[in-house]
Amino acid sequence: MAGQASVLEDHSLLSRLDRSLLTIERFLALLSGLAVFSLMVLAVVSVGGRNAFNAPLPGYVDWIEQAMPLIAFMGIAYVQRDGGHIRMDLVVGKLSGRALWFFEMLSVTLILLLMMALVWGSWEHFLRAFDFNAPLWSRDSSIDIGIPIWPAKLLAPVAFSVLCLRLVLQIWGYGRAFILGLESPVAVPLIQDVAAQAAAEAEQLEGHDNG
Repeated sequence: MAGQASVLEDHSLLSRLDRSLLTIERFLALLSGLAVFSLMVLAVVSVGGRNAFNAPLPGYVDWIEQAMPLIAFMGIAYVQRDGGHIRMDLVVGKLSGRALWFFEMLSVTLILLLMMALVWGSWEHFLRAFDFNAPLWSRDSSIDIGIPIWPAKLLAPVAFSVLCLRLVLQIWGYGRAFILGLESPVAVPLIQDVAAQAAAEAEQLEGHDNG
């Protein structure tokens, strides 16, 4: 499984692109968090309306369906940047040096190929629901209150495309480390050992105490 990771930075072009993409990833992750909070608010309104006025929020399930892509997809590139996705380290965790960077680059390349296929498939799925000539540009809508579904379907290829950009940068970072034999490359997640994780957590807690 994935451990805690750190991403190093410097003044190289790769690191600058990494930080620029991180700004977008943080914004998308914020949208995902706001979607979760919005569902909590909708649940309170719906349950409160049912109990107090016998009138639950109309289209509650429809709004949940619309918010699910925000929750499920918007944060995946941000998590990939920090190495937070679940992974098996039984073999790779025993490697070091160029062998480690090669297998990391290979695994990220395979993920990129999969995500490119998902971008294509999810875009085609979006196009089946979108029509400029239809009311609200929608060929499809939710069952209860008729919300157009194409905005939710568009979120998947957008999020997957950002993830593809992140994967390209990581392939660049791992490839650079492999060719140059670097020990601590930039713009890629470096898995920390137990001691480093404890030191990072202690530093974070100390920062909260000082604040």
